[in-house]
Amino acid sequence: MKLSTAILAGGLSSRMGKNKALIQLNNERMIDRLIREFKGFDETLISANDRAPYEDTGCPVLPDEHKNIGPIEGLRQVIKAAGNEYVFVCACDMPFLSAELIEFVSEFISGDYDAYVIKSEDHIEPLCAIYSKAVLPVIEELIEKGEYRLRGILDRVRTKYISLKYTVFDEKVVKNINTKEELKEVREPYVFCVSGYANSGKTGLIEKLINEFIKDGHSVGVIKHDGCDHDFDDKDSDTGRFIRAGANAAAVFSDKAFLLSVREKTDEKKLMEFTGLLKSRADVIILEGFKESSYPKIEVIRSVNRDKALKSRENIICTVTDHNPPEDKEVPLFGHDDIRGIYLCLKKRFDL
Repeated sequence: MKLSTAILAGGLSSRMGKNKALIQLNNERMIDRLIREFKGFDETLISANDRAPYEDTGCPVLPDEHKNIGPIEGLRQVIKAAGNEYVFVCACDMPFLSAELIEFVSEFISGDYDAYVIKSEDHIEPLCAIYSKAVLPVIEELIEKGEYRLRGILDRVRTKYISLKYTVFDEKVVKNINTKEELKEVREPYVFCVSGYANSGKTGLIEKLINEFIKDGHSVGVIKHDGCDHDFDDKDSDTGRFIRAGANAAAVFSDKAFLLSVREKTDEKKLMEFTGLLKSRADVIILEGFKESSYPKIEVIRSVNRDKALKSRENIICTVTDHNPPEDKEVPLFGHDDIRGIYLCLKKRFDL
């Protein structure tokens, strides 16, 4: 069966404080993630108060005709414009929706119902549902009467409620991200490198950036790459003695801290494991070094090594230097002392 999909992005986002559809979640805007997930269906429509923020999505954007009446107007617009009899409709702040869920709901479509609505625990999700064009006259009648509740639509049409309770789908699939606190709970840590050759000032820059992040309420973790194969097995430490005796790993901990030493070959895949260890302890992870990794990077250059720019110019956030950098007009340039400028560049890059 042919099926249209639609995203309602016309909310005021008053609790979030900024447009939820455009918020970056794990390096991807929430609306872009939904569009990517819906690409296997016939079309994806966007309902919004303003076309401009969504012109780069490649999807038709339908502006409201009736202003400030809530999602019922967005629902009217997408159902009216849909090229198919049935359209799956969701809110823009549901980043964990999957194509599999939509396909599951579509299997219930028959001539017996006009709306197919997900139910999670005790909550009905009218903005995670499939609607037929048969509901359009009901929506228009309600708007004319000044009745804008979505539940009013469901009470007037033939509605089938589909519970997630006995399905393979986790309740997270219909989770809305409404507040900054909820966003923080589901975001992966922001990870970036401060990369450069020896004596370029990486460590000092990281120290100052840590202070900036902390002032903004972030928790920070740091992982350092040692290109000289540092001897972690200090002969005078207990963990070093255990490792030399043949243990693959040794740890020491007290009431205030713990230290883990592991003898194991490492690579970028292992680095991802290290960042995972810090995930519950930091929402920003800074990697010192790692010039060849695929993570985004701050490039650090000093006059003493001015010819040692990073070989790859991909994924560089900015260049920090005390002299003229390599020609790269798309990469912002900062001096070593412009910590605030560098930090604001990071905030823009990661939508902090």
